[in-house]
Amino acid sequence: MKYGPAVRRRKLGAELRALRVSAGLTSGEAARLVGWHQSKVSRIETGRSGVKPSDVLLLLDALEARDPRLRELLVALAGGDDAGVQHWWHAYRGLLPPSYRDFISLESQACRIRTLETSVVPGLLQTPEYARAVTRSVLAGTPEQHIDALVEVRLARQDVLRADPPLELTAVLDEAVLRRVVGGPGVLEGQLAWLVEAARLPHVRIQVLPFTAGGHIGLTGPFVVFSFPNTSDLDVVVLDHLTNSLYLERKEDLRAYAHAFDALLLHALPPDDSLEFIAQIAGQARTPTPRAAPALGKEAP
Repeated sequence: MKYGPAVRRRKLGAELRALRVSAGLTSGEAARLVGWHQSKVSRIETGRSGVKPSDVLLLLDALEARDPRLRELLVALAGGDDAGVQHWWHAYRGLLPPSYRDFISLESQACRIRTLETSVVPGLLQTPEYARAVTRSVLAGTPEQHIDALVEVRLARQDVLRADPPLELTAVLDEAVLRRVVGGPGVLEGQLAWLVEAARLPHVRIQVLPFTAGGHIGLTGPFVVFSFPNTSDLDVVVLDHLTNSLYLERKEDLRAYAHAFDALLLHALPPDDSLEFIAQIAGQARTPTPRAAPALGKEAP
């Protein structure tokens, strides 16, 4: 879609409708204020039609919606980087698929992220060496200059943790994430050490799901829950697939995943115990178990 995926159009439309109702206007009255036909406002509010960021600003002015963060978020949902609102990821448009750009856009506007990871460290917490190893593994055969650019993107995304105010990040990591030797023992050790450091930030919380926790709802796979300032109506769950991402926006889906995440926090080790657990595994990565010598009379595999 020209102005973003369907989930963004529907969420944008729902928020614009709520603002119009709060302003005490009918869709026809709002349309007349900006010189449109009523059907255009209706299509925008129901998500049936995309809308240019410039039109969103025009409508927000008519509705006297002045909150700067809300305006910035709604413009981003309309695809702000397509109409003169330049974001840092615009320079990588030729390299990044639309689904990844949409993910970064949502991430940059969110005030809180809750994520479950079962395979790799979340991108917002990856070291450069780990990010490069993951990218090379997932995109084997990709030219090195593209790998460099994708790693740059991964690291640039982390600026949200240094913003003012910073993004609040809560990450639940399966033990498998900590034990998978991505990039070799040295890379893994550095990554685990950085997790311990990052978790000391007041807005970052990391909890580990140890293997001893047994079965839990997170076995269905990783997910990310984005929450936004000013309104929970824009919250969205993202499920990653090999070639695309699935966006869930229904209130019942949001409630289900929020409850699932709360359950995972209860199954996981407490934050302090999680950091001790991570540090312990980092020590094991530093001193790997020696390989057993082959039996006499047999060749080593």
